[in-house]
Amino acid sequence: MKYSSDLHTHTIVSGHAYSTLLENVDFCAKNGIEILGTSEHGPAMPNAPHYWYFGNLKVVPRVINGVTILRGCEANILDTDGTIDLNEYNQTHLDYLIASFHENVFSPNTLESNMKALFSAVENNEKIEILGHLGNPAYELDYEKIVKLAKDRDIMIEINNSSMLGNSRKGSDSNCTKIAELCKKHGAKIILNSDAHICFSIGQFKESIDMLKSINFPEELIMNDPERLIAHLKNKGRLTDL
Repeated sequence: MKYSSDLHTHTIVSGHAYSTLLENVDFCAKNGIEILGTSEHGPAMPNAPHYWYFGNLKVVPRVINGVTILRGCEANILDTDGTIDLNEYNQTHLDYLIASFHENVFSPNTLESNMKALFSAVENNEKIEILGHLGNPAYELDYEKIVKLAKDRDIMIEINNSSMLGNSRKGSDSNCTKIAELCKKHGAKIILNSDAHICFSIGQFKESIDMLKSINFPEELIMNDPERLIAHLKNKGRLTDL
């Protein structure tokens, strides 16, 4: 299948990444990445963009140099009520949200509190399409319940290649394998994402692909094929201009 979509990427706007949006687009155009999701950290992350940035993503063309641009945000889960750091108004022009835990925004808590925060975020925010880097061992989570939630709500669970590499959230790789096995068991959709903080990492999924092959993960549940991904989002009422 074609692994030519990447919906978790960052630019210099996030404050700790090293490429511009146009540099990311140029890399994609030259390397066969057909869909680029730009998903800066939400405003609660130190040095992240102001919420106006997300409200103004409408000015970014839908297609640049043959690369389809999806407008997203890696939103921070803030509390056990599931509050995220981007209000509904500033989500107006976004195509999707990735919901993630980050230690400096939501400190790792009890299993009950972590689960309440995640479930509440998903239940309260219809634009959450992806659950980000769940394999982080800092957060105790009930993966089976989360996978069932994703299946019921038809949202995607991220297999984060930066986590698989150990570049971030060390110790995530074994948890990512457990999560993938549960997605296979329950028929939940996954998406491979790079979590790129420099353009050269975009679309680099080798470690994730190798892991999925090792467990005979069904290709029909992997959403990186552009046609499959666009159809999924359109079915959810997104991307009306494509």
